[in-house]
Amino acid sequence: MCGRYVIKTPPDLMRATFGYAEQPNFPPRYNIAPTQPIPAVRIDNGQRSFMLLRWGFIPSWVKDPRGLGLLINARAESVLDKPAYRNAMRRRRCLIPADGFYEWKQDGARRRPFFAAASRLIAFAGLWEVWMGPNGEEMETACIITTTANRTLRPLHDRMPAVIAPEAFDLWLDCAHVDAETAAALLVPAPEGTFEAYEVSTEVNRAANDSPALIEPLAPGAAEAAPPQPVARAKPKKDDGQASLF
Repeated sequence: MCGRYVIKTPPDLMRATFGYAEQPNFPPRYNIAPTQPIPAVRIDNGQRSFMLLRWGFIPSWVKDPRGLGLLINARAESVLDKPAYRNAMRRRRCLIPADGFYEWKQDGARRRPFFAAASRLIAFAGLWEVWMGPNGEEMETACIITTTANRTLRPLHDRMPAVIAPEAFDLWLDCAHVDAETAAALLVPAPEGTFEAYEVSTEVNRAANDSPALIEPLAPGAAEAAPPQPVARAKPKKDDGQASLF
């Protein structure tokens, strides 16, 4: 799964990697959390476009999102069939740039945070949707698609974000000409070597903390010396296996 992640690539390099025309000045973020705005790349008028979307998917048919759990992850195995994601998988696929993500490993009563550092700027597979409120207000939201973990990350968790390779960017984004079933074939575990995972400080547990120090490897022995810090999370209304809440 993916409940926190990192973007530290400079805007110019990110723009060159994804090939959009906009020139956003998105700052480095070392602890991106749900409900925050996240950068995404999608097709707009036939061209790749940079957009900021709220992380926390709201299906268009939801009348009151206050009663909806935070849908930040969608399972690759069910995006073609689940009513919440089915239409977005057909018509509103996007790429979510990232330099890595955090995962927590259960160790007895402790949950130890690890950073899965990407070997390069990567793209998570994402879906986006437009929700319109009763007073005409609009909100564009997104979620990250997860798949089974590869061998590198399996010791931490059985899920990981689905990563779209650069040569498949067009295939994933082109909803007008590439059907959902074909695009879904891209939602496989990332190749070994895509990520290097190592333990980091529990300072990452607090979403308010956001600095390069969060992705520094934990010093030997520090895990035993530091008191555990709870990971801030909200309780879902209903857990269908697709919502990861922090």
